[in-house]
Amino acid sequence: MDFCGSELYAQGKVYQVFTFNGVKIKVEPSDKVKNGAPMSIICHADISKNTDFQLKHNFTFFKDGKLVFMAISDKEDARYEIPVAKSADTGDYECRVKAGDKLVISKPIYVWVAGMTKPILTADKKEVSEGEIVKLRCELPEEVPPLEFFFRKTKTNSEPIEKRVAEQNQNFSEMEYYVEAGDNILQFDCFGKRQVKSGWESSQHSNKTLVTVKEPFRKPTLITTPSNNFTEGDIIEFECSTVAAEMRGIEIIFQKNRTILNSVRDKKFLKYSTLATQEDSGEYLCKVEQGAVSKTTKLNVFVSELFPKPTLSASMTQLDENKDLILNCSINGLRRANFSILRKSSSGDILLKKSRILAIKVNVNDTGSYTCKAEVKGIVKESKPVRISVYAPVSKPTLSVVSGSPEVVLGKPLQLICHSVMGTPPITFTFYKGDEIKKNVTNDTYATFLDEDIGLNDNGGYKCDARNNHSSGVKTSNILNVTVIVPIRGASLGSVPYGEVEVGSDTTFLCSVNEGSWPIDFKFFKKTDHEVLLHEVREYSDRTIWHKKTMKRKDTGTYYCMASNRASVDVRSHPITISVILAAWQKGVIAAFVLTAMAGAGAVALWWFLRKKKKAKGPSMEMSGSALAPNLTSEKLTRPPSDGNYYSGSGYIEDNENHMKSTDESKGPDLESAEVDYTEVEVSTLDPHRAPEQKGTETVYSEIRKTNNDSMENRHSQRIYGHPDAT
Repeated sequence: MDFCGSELYAQGKVYQVFTFNGVKIKVEPSDKVKNGAPMSIICHADISKNTDFQLKHNFTFFKDGKLVFMAISDKEDARYEIPVAKSADTGDYECRVKAGDKLVISKPIYVWVAGMTKPILTADKKEVSEGEIVKLRCELPEEVPPLEFFFRKTKTNSEPIEKRVAEQNQNFSEMEYYVEAGDNILQFDCFGKRQVKSGWESSQHSNKTLVTVKEPFRKPTLITTPSNNFTEGDIIEFECSTVAAEMRGIEIIFQKNRTILNSVRDKKFLKYSTLATQEDSGEYLCKVEQGAVSKTTKLNVFVSELFPKPTLSASMTQLDENKDLILNCSINGLRRANFSILRKSSSGDILLKKSRILAIKVNVNDTGSYTCKAEVKGIVKESKPVRISVYAPVSKPTLSVVSGSPEVVLGKPLQLICHSVMGTPPITFTFYKGDEIKKNVTNDTYATFLDEDIGLNDNGGYKCDARNNHSSGVKTSNILNVTVIVPIRGASLGSVPYGEVEVGSDTTFLCSVNEGSWPIDFKFFKKTDHEVLLHEVREYSDRTIWHKKTMKRKDTGTYYCMASNRASVDVRSHPITISVILAAWQKGVIAAFVLTAMAGAGAVALWWFLRKKKKAKGPSMEMSGSALAPNLTSEKLTRPPSDGNYYSGSGYIEDNENHMKSTDESKGPDLESAEVDYTEVEVSTLDPHRAPEQKGTETVYSEIRKTNNDSMENRHSQRIYGHPDAT
């Protein structure tokens, strides 16, 4: 049998079965209770049993998750009584019922205890003096934090001033108030607030606390004699006074606007007098201070004008040097006064004349500001300053390039300076490019102009004007011609011959540029571990030729050239490679040496073979061999007639060696123009198995340089026969 709950064994072996149908919680009289009223929270357990038996119920009440009440009963209801509900009892309540090993929890119910307890306000003093501190304490008994406290201060016939303090951990708060000057009877009260689900809830206002304020001294009195209205030249007398219970620490300060005119300490009054001027009109303050208390009295004084300020007039304010200047000082409606004319200076005013009129012949040093003063009954007034400017004429300006040289690189800006040695500033300078005005500049002695639009045809036509306020007019500079430098572009290097050059011959290098102003500096370099300068030259041309004489094997390498002009930009060509090889005649000499060596080796081999054969055949052959041997071992080959077609091997090598030395030492042009020929040499050797007349032929080619005097033929053929009788 399946049960929803526990099974209990009873007498008679009858099982006692129960189950919770639910647990409910409610509040009486309602879930909103007035503060101070009784309140009951009732928990009811709905249980079904299979038989009528007693069951113990454990009831537990929680508020906001905290245990507040417990009860054990055999009844299905339990009550949590709160005789006097407080705002702290507001919260979420729930009930838990346990029977046997079963536990059921109710749904929570929110209970709101409306209203808060009335706060209590206390003050540490009932009577204070101005400048002292009053300390207040506001308490909300039986309330639980967090809470907010509001303190209110009310002056006589004034609206309350409110201050707020939040308290997170206590149900009271404290506040200090500074008692200001002028406070008489102060009234304080407070109230509190707490946050509930529906918003904020406020308490009643606390009891009202009265604090009486005493004055340490009275507000000061400020008077003037004989009245508050004066005329310039009158004497104004001020008097400021107060009444104090204790004079120690009393300070009286007299000021106009922010300027302190006089002050005294530990006295009841202050006096101040002055000769009245129109500037003395305005508001005056008498301030009395003691500790933190300060009281002020204000008074307005009006001073009427005795006479207006004088006016200074000038016959001219801008004039040429050596002209006449007349200054006149006057007062509207008044002719009797003591006048003086002055010139303003940083070190102080300079008195020029005690008179109404001043006439002078001016120079440039008289430029400056002038004023005049008038005195009546001890009152001195000064006019507004008048600026007088005296001009010297400008000198003829000079126009030059800032960098010094009258030239500019194409594409670069050109900065010009126009300068006048003489002339009273300000001077207006005008720059022209051709007939077009480019810029106007007003300065003291010079001005600059930056021309950033430089074209290839801008080779002159700059000038400038200078003028000031002198009547002589405009002065113009000489025309400045500026040379436009075109930078080098596209350097290239070539050579004749190109690529391979024979030892001892000349090489011609050509370095050229596509574009660039003359003169151009050309430099020739050879690349090694470091760059080596071989030749440099300045040309008034876009190209240059360099002849390098007598090339050697060590001249093999990579060459390049570099070009530059006054644009100060080095342009480098692409490199070329030169290989220095042996000359044709040198190759022929080497070939001749090889042939001579081969011919000698053949003769020795033939001699050795014949000797061996002679020993094998006996005396008859020895005679024949003795006649042949001297001809072979001597290695002398007869030279044919002087047609040059036939040479002996040794004689050919020797002659060629002498020829190499002589031509190499002479290093003349004939060697350089030599051509390469080839020589065919036929070497014949005896075959021991054939008759002596039969020959085997070997042909060797060698290069021979042909000189201009045709000392050799284009093609030579030399036959060396192995037979001893061969001619």
